[in-house]
Amino acid sequence: METEDITPLDILNAYCNGYFPMAHSPSAAADEVHWYDPPQRGIIPIADFHLPRSLKRAVLKGGYTVTINHDFAGVIAACAACSGKGREETWINPVIRDWFLELHGLGFAHSVEYRADGVLMGGLYGLCIGGAFFGESMFSRTQNASKIALVHLVARLYNRGFFLLDSQFVNDHLVQFGCHEIPREDYLERLTKAIQMPLRFVDARHEKITLNTGDLIDFLSRP
Repeated sequence: METEDITPLDILNAYCNGYFPMAHSPSAAADEVHWYDPPQRGIIPIADFHLPRSLKRAVLKGGYTVTINHDFAGVIAACAACSGKGREETWINPVIRDWFLELHGLGFAHSVEYRADGVLMGGLYGLCIGGAFFGESMFSRTQNASKIALVHLVARLYNRGFFLLDSQFVNDHLVQFGCHEIPREDYLERLTKAIQMPLRFVDARHEKITLNTGDLIDFLSRP
């Protein structure tokens, strides 16, 4: 199927069957998109999320603002900008960007933003179907920005009973939080259960939320 013929429903169906899109590296500026279904899938545990002590101190210290869906376009643009150590290219091409902007408008894609003094300094975005959140990308312009956004994301997923946080792959950055690989068969089993759960990441399609450390209490005090 040509990329221009792919609808939001096609994309949601692909995710429900274990596939996700990436621009064909290294030509991320082109329109070509490949669909991936790797034999090993990265996931981040929700209930067993590992929060390093130094990061917990930074989370509780404050001095920042975390929001949901206040600037989805800004977050995906920053994630695609390839800024940061070890990021020489991006897999987010204009086609994927436009797909996710449309999915955001339909209430399926969401962003978590980290601001310092009102300036967007980090964040992440992903796709939500039922009790599954598919993490797509994150960015950081200052120390711990994307990590703190991730902690707030996981806390919200925990508090709302989500079952699956898909990271697609495992990298050194995510391993510290307990990210690990599971076989495709195990992933699809978890995915099938998760997408059938009647859960919402936000209560209304275009709801914009400002979070605070109070939203983390249940998560930080989990057994």
